[in-house]
Amino acid sequence: MSTEISSATLNVVCPHCDTGNRVPRKRLADEPRCGACKAPLFDAHPVALGASAFRHHVASSDLPLVVDFWAPWCAPCRSMAPVFERAAREFEPHARFAKVNTDEEQDLAKSLNIRSIPTLAIFRGGKEITRTSGAMDESRFVAWARSHLQA
Repeated sequence: MSTEISSATLNVVCPHCDTGNRVPRKRLADEPRCGACKAPLFDAHPVALGASAFRHHVASSDLPLVVDFWAPWCAPCRSMAPVFERAAREFEPHARFAKVNTDEEQDLAKSLNIRSIPTLAIFRGGKEITRTSGAMDESRFVAWARSHLQA
């Protein structure tokens, strides 16, 4: 799985303490740990992000960020959750997967013009590169994500 990241050393934001870490691209799969908190930088699970952490991950990480904007009361969101979880295992460490609870982060959802959930978006280089709304089965979601992560 290649995401065409050009730099030999990547900035990877820790999902636990939000510290930026420089990681050689060729060592991404070697289970790197955060220099500050010593936690694994990848654990094959989506990261729950609040507004501040979301902005930091978008602005500071060299990895693409795949985000599921969801809410706990949303049945399609709940059906999408295991698909998103399995995709995180498949794509990490070449992309970071994150979830943003739109009930808890209403201002962020409004600023990003999230009008329906689930909304799935991919950010790269500090910008949103694509989004889609609605639950998908695993093969459709993986194909959608792969097509945009390899672009």
